[in-house]
Amino acid sequence: MEQVKENFLIKAESETNPEFGCYPDSRPIEEHLRKGIINLDKPSGPTSHEVDSWVRRILNCEKTGHGGTLDPRVTGVLPIGIDHATRVTQLLLVAGKEYVCLMRLHQEVDEEKVRNILQEFQGKIFQTPPLKSAVKRELRVRNIYNVNILEIDGKDVLFRIECEAGTYIRKYCHDIGEALGIGAHMAELRRTKAGPFKEDETLTTLHDLTDAYHEWKEEGDESLLRKCVLPMERAVEHLLKITIRDSAVDALCHGADLASGGILRLDKNIKKGETVAILTLKGELVASGEALENADEIHKSSKGIMVTTKKVFMEPGTYPKMWK
Repeated sequence: MEQVKENFLIKAESETNPEFGCYPDSRPIEEHLRKGIINLDKPSGPTSHEVDSWVRRILNCEKTGHGGTLDPRVTGVLPIGIDHATRVTQLLLVAGKEYVCLMRLHQEVDEEKVRNILQEFQGKIFQTPPLKSAVKRELRVRNIYNVNILEIDGKDVLFRIECEAGTYIRKYCHDIGEALGIGAHMAELRRTKAGPFKEDETLTTLHDLTDAYHEWKEEGDESLLRKCVLPMERAVEHLLKITIRDSAVDALCHGADLASGGILRLDKNIKKGETVAILTLKGELVASGEALENADEIHKSSKGIMVTTKKVFMEPGTYPKMWK
C-alpha cells in the first residue's frame, strides 16, 4: 500500500539484520575514527592543507581530507574527513556556503546607498575568479541566496552572506566597491556554514581535538572524542536520500547500480539527475549516486535501474553477498 511518512515515500517494508553493519552512532571508537568527520574551527594563519596535516598528527591516522578550501587568513567551518571518510568530503564541495564578512570601503558613503547596492548583488551574479585562485579564470555565474547587513560603522560593513559553492567573497567585496565608485576590499572573513556543517555545538578547535584524543588514550574516556569526531553520515545530511534493503547493500559496495527492487523508501523531493545519498536501514552511508527518475517514478517502478552509483563509501563484505 502506498504511504507517505513525513518527507519519504514508502516503496516496501523490510527489517535489518543486527548481525551485519552498525548504527553510525554505535560504532566502536576505532571504527568511529576511521569513518569520522570533524566540524573543525579553522584558525587564521595556516592553510587548509596544513590544518589537515595537524589533525592527522593529533589523531595518529593515515589520511585526512577537507571539504572546501579556506584561504590562510579565513577562519571558521572546515569539515575534515578521517581515513575512510576522506572521500565523503567531496560531496561537500558543491554544497552551499555561508560567511560573515567585514568589508572595508575606501571612502565613507551614505548607508542607504550601501544597502541598495548589496540588495542588487543578490540572486545570480557574474564573477571571474581572482588571479591567485586554483581554478581557470573564466567568467561564471554564481547564486547569492541572501545578504544580511549586520552593522555599518563608517567605512566598515559587516554582513552575512549565503551563497553557492565557488563564490569568491574577496571578489564580491571588490565588485561592490566598483559599483559604489569608491573601491572596497575584504578585511576579514569567517565561514559559518558548509553544507550541513554549521557554527553550532559540534564545532571543534584543534585544542579540543588534542585534549579529547589524550583523554581517550590516557584515561580510556572516549566521550569527548565522540563529541569532536562525528559519523561520516553527517556529511550527507544536505542530500536527498534513498534507503535500501540489506540484500542490496553488498552489490552496491561492488559498484553495481541501484535497481528498483532494492529500494525501500526515498525522499519525495528527488528529481531526475540529482545526487542522492544511499543508506542502509541502520542509517549507514553506502554510496552516492545520480537519480535516473523523479521520486514518483521511482516509487511506482517495479523493475529497472533507478540510480547510477557514482561513489561507494562502504567496504564490500560489510553485509553478506546476496547477488549473482
